[in-house]
Amino acid sequence: MKIIDAHVHFSEIESFYDTARNLASIEYTTEGLLAEFTGSNVIAGVGMGVTETIAGAFPDPAAANPMLLDLNDRMPDNLFTCVGINPETLHLPGQLEALEQSLQSPQTVGIKLYAGYYHYNVGDAIYDPVYRLAHQYELPIVIHGGLTYADGGLLKYSHPLSMEETFLKHRELTFMLCHLGDPWVMDTAALLEKNPNLYADLSGWIVGDKAKVQRLMGEQTYVDHFRRAIVFAEKYDRLVFGTDWPLVPLDAYIMFVKNLIPEQHWEDVFYNNALSVFPKLRQWVDQKNKK
Repeated sequence: MKIIDAHVHFSEIESFYDTARNLASIEYTTEGLLAEFTGSNVIAGVGMGVTETIAGAFPDPAAANPMLLDLNDRMPDNLFTCVGINPETLHLPGQLEALEQSLQSPQTVGIKLYAGYYHYNVGDAIYDPVYRLAHQYELPIVIHGGLTYADGGLLKYSHPLSMEETFLKHRELTFMLCHLGDPWVMDTAALLEKNPNLYADLSGWIVGDKAKVQRLMGEQTYVDHFRRAIVFAEKYDRLVFGTDWPLVPLDAYIMFVKNLIPEQHWEDVFYNNALSVFPKLRQWVDQKNKK
């Protein structure tokens, strides 16, 4: 089965290096990512653009827009980008122009808002130009949901229910809420029920190595926390596989998510739904299949 990982990281962020090395036992390099892609039959990934001007600063208020993937100068051909938005610098001269230029790249498949990390509601007027550009270029808006990885975040801005008005106001846009809004997965399930323009990715539920993934698979209470929301929503056509690499090894996390999704829905969750969220990624797949 072919897989698309719709949520990875590929940026010079100090905490990603630390987690990859000390918790996940992952080689956080181009070679490391491609080796895991090959070993797990992942044909493409979507990287969430984020940058920091000082090591350890994320969420960095000084980062310029758009925030991109900057791990090194050798980008994998099958890694695409959701360009990240820093609302703190969005008003500065040239920022919106730089963002719009980035959206014209074939490798840019979406726009990422770091709700909670940056202390703005996604319905704040500061994001209005971003939504206009997303509509103009027919790109989805991907939003962090739930617990923030940085302790400087404010959860009131990353709570899924804080985003409901935006999903309703912008029915012309496709949204993808990351992490199923964990720990508020039932709230996200309810939002999926009533918002046809909303998808949710299943990334970031475990930070650690294969041994930790296997241990948590045996913790029924932990597994049922996610299963309850998945069964309640029953929106297998709008759940999207992702890992949050390098926070967890791909093969182990694929096994964890397969354990939660009925096998008859694997092809949609692990592959097809990502192509629905990211039309430019679908174009790349279609061109590749023609060769």
